[in-house]
Amino acid sequence: MLSAKEQLEEIKRGTVDIIPENELLKKLEKSVNENKPLKIKFGADPSRPDIHLGHTVVLQKLRLLQDLGHEIYFLIGDFTARIGDPTGKSKTRPILTDSEVVENAKTYTDQVAKILDMSKTKVVFNNEWLSKLSPFDMISLVSKVTVSSLLERDDFSKRYKKQEAIYMHEFIYPLMQGYDSVEIDADLELGGTDQTFNLLMGRHLQKAYSKEPQCILTMPILEGTDGVQKMSKSLDNYISLDDSSTDMFGKLMSISDQLMERYYELLSRKSAKDVEAIVSGLKDGSVHPMNAKKDLACEIVDFYHPEGTGLNERKKFEERFSKNKIPDDIKIIEVPTGELNLLAIMTEVEFIKSNGEGRRLLKQNAIKIDFKTYSSDKLEAESGKEYILKAGKLRMLKIVVK
Repeated sequence: MLSAKEQLEEIKRGTVDIIPENELLKKLEKSVNENKPLKIKFGADPSRPDIHLGHTVVLQKLRLLQDLGHEIYFLIGDFTARIGDPTGKSKTRPILTDSEVVENAKTYTDQVAKILDMSKTKVVFNNEWLSKLSPFDMISLVSKVTVSSLLERDDFSKRYKKQEAIYMHEFIYPLMQGYDSVEIDADLELGGTDQTFNLLMGRHLQKAYSKEPQCILTMPILEGTDGVQKMSKSLDNYISLDDSSTDMFGKLMSISDQLMERYYELLSRKSAKDVEAIVSGLKDGSVHPMNAKKDLACEIVDFYHPEGTGLNERKKFEERFSKNKIPDDIKIIEVPTGELNLLAIMTEVEFIKSNGEGRRLLKQNAIKIDFKTYSSDKLEAESGKEYILKAGKLRMLKIVVK
């Protein structure tokens, strides 16, 4: 078993905040000395059942804590989902029906099983205790928090200043989430940076109920494959856990070298020291970016698909792309002689969705003509010639000049 300090070093990797860090170290020291695992809480909102790699940033940290020997309390907010989390919302969220909550919760836990060891995970539902609170209990709960403190939340503050409606049940949501920590006796709660207020409410209420307050660990929001905006299905820059192994490997190989370092930090299950060595090697040139990216893609694919799949996908990728092999099924277009607008061509064949995306690929040196990096969005096409256009690692086109 790792020492408390060694555990803390592993836990800290990629985090935004640990509040407060010195208290977490003391909890870890007590855990080691008494051989008693910490209770780790993570609340899942079953209103959003689809999971991509962006969601796994927190889940991977939970798996690390699980591997370190601590107890994971995977809390399904089946009661609070009926209220609707107002976090980050400019208007009131619709309340889910009972059947929607149940179906979404099942989908969520099935996907989470790809990351956590569910045989060692305690799945709990907050309806079990929240539904039993009497009117007196509710009055007692709300009496421990002031309206002014709730209005400090960024989303509530903005809506209040704009004179937009804030309903009483929305104020209740963070209190309910915080009360979950009281019931579980959580030592540590994890969440994204957008959940900081709600996580701190659990710490506040534990103190109010004369319990040892939990520590807070927040994780960053992961950028999507474009390296600019957060990973999102609506932005089509996501890597789904349900992607085929080929698509998953290819999408990971399409990210920029700079983004790869962040993916190593947030998604790799290697030790903190190993990741630090890889990132340092990338910076001093002792580690080749392409090899590091293949290693990362191989690791991630292997984790979400059967063991050995990552290596097979790596071999297929190298055979098709690293050796400048032109696939038999390459798409072919014919163009007239003269200056070509590469962005227009890539849009036409659906390699990109916008000129902005194409320009980003050019800046990232991800566009190649005849397997050589090409930085211009124009090409002088000579009569009778053929050109091989590559966008990223997976998209290849033969341009035939008439």
